[in-house]
Amino acid sequence: MKFTVDHKSPVPLHAQVEELLRALIEQEEYQKGKVLPSEVEISNRLAISRSTVRQAIKKLVFEGLLIRKKKAGTKVAPKPVSSKSNNWLSFSQEMKLRGITIRNFELHLSWVKPSDDIARFFEISKDKNVLKMERVRGKTDEPFVYFVSYFHPRVGLTGEEDFKLPLYEMLEQEHAIIASLSKEEISATASDEFISNKLKIKKETPVLFRKRFVFDQGERPIEYNLGYYKSDSFIYSVESSR
Repeated sequence: MKFTVDHKSPVPLHAQVEELLRALIEQEEYQKGKVLPSEVEISNRLAISRSTVRQAIKKLVFEGLLIRKKKAGTKVAPKPVSSKSNNWLSFSQEMKLRGITIRNFELHLSWVKPSDDIARFFEISKDKNVLKMERVRGKTDEPFVYFVSYFHPRVGLTGEEDFKLPLYEMLEQEHAIIASLSKEEISATASDEFISNKLKIKKETPVLFRKRFVFDQGERPIEYNLGYYKSDSFIYSVESSR
C-alpha cells in the first residue's frame, strides 16, 4: 500500500496517519498478530513528528482497534464475539415503531465542561464548553428512562432548538448533521439516589445502563449518550444474522 501523507493538504496530518493505520491493520499479516511499525519508524518514513503519530495511534487504541504494550509494541486488537443490533433509531422512532406513546417528563439543557471520558471521545480540551441535555421520558403514566447527552461543539447546537422533536431528524434538518453510526455498550447496574429520583424507583433497584457513541458520515463523533432504563419496563432486544 502507498504509505505517504500530503504535507500540503488541509486535512490534519494526524487524521491522515489515522487513515493510513486503519488501512494497514486490515492487512492479513497484521490481523494475524504482526507488530505494527513503531512510532519512530512511521514518523521517519512520513517525515512528521512522533507526537502526530502518537495522536493517531491513541485514537485507534481508544476505539479498541489497537493494543499497545510496553516492549511488545502495537498490535491489532482481537475482534470480540458480539451481537449488534442493526438499523438503530432514535428513541422516539423506536417507540413509534412499537406503538408506544411517549411523554417527556423532564428536559434540561446546560453548558458544561466535559469530563475526561467525554473530552477524550470528542478529542477536545477540557476547558471547551459542550451542550448537555438531560431528559426523563416514558409512557404517559410513568417514566422509564433517564437520558443524558453531550454534543460535540462542531455540531453547532445553540440550546435554542426544539429538542421535543426526534433528535437525529432535528440535527439533520437544522444543522445538516447526519447521524450514521452508533456504537453501544450495555450493562446492568443498581440505581443510585439521583437515578432513583428520576425514575421514581427505590434506591439500589436494578437498571439497564446503555452508553451510546454516535458518529456522522465521516465517522466523526457528534454525541456521547448515557441511558438508564427501568428494568421492569424496558427490554433491549438484539437481532443478529450470520
